Amino acid sequence: MKLVVLSPPDDRVSEQEIVRALFEAGLVRYHLRKPAWSAERTAGLLESLPPTWRRRVILHCHHEMVRSLGAGGVHFRDADHAPEDPAVQRGAGGFASRSCHDVRTVRAALGQYDAVFICPVFASLSKPGYGPMPPHVRDELRDLLAARTTQQSTEVVALGGVTAQTLTDCHRLGFDGAAVLGAVWDAPDPVSAFVTLNTASSALGAVNTRTPSP
Repeated sequence: MKLVVLSPPDDRVSEQEIVRALFEAGLVRYHLRKPAWSAERTAGLLESLPPTWRRRVILHCHHEMVRSLGAGGVHFRDADHAPEDPAVQRGAGGFASRSCHDVRTVRAALGQYDAVFICPVFASLSKPGYGPMPPHVRDELRDLLAARTTQQSTEVVALGGVTAQTLTDCHRLGFDGAAVLGAVWDAPDPVSAFVTLNTASSALGAVNTRTPSP
């Protein structure tokens, strides 16, 4: 099962060095979500990375930089009225994803996006009081994931409260991957925490595996 990492929305000490270390440790996709960052700061991070790693960065803001700076793709928030067909905004890696907060939205996005995040699946680590998903919604989501065909290419990614302990639950529910934020960035050693989580998720296997092209 694939593990992706979201950036913290705020700035962290040695953040740029940690991001590079995460890629060195095997990170396949990094979602850059910095609402307060200017275009210049976003460009600075991208330009500090070699092209192979740059194509693994998915931009949540400043989508216009994806093609000019060779980022991997774009991500849309649920509240931003994500387009039904995101093809025109795909990046160098041809990747587009979006957030979803209900099963109906996930169902509509299947086949249109390369990946969708649904949250909060578990109680959020970075947003106290946010989540978990009600049991009946979890059951509805599990039924949807189980009914997909093998040709269905959209990854469905669990977000919210993902830890080493909840990864197995993600797999049992039928998720293709999991996204982490607090479990990595709030750990004493973010890189070590990522390695532990990535090893555990890799051991669970995967159904769909679409990644921005290296």
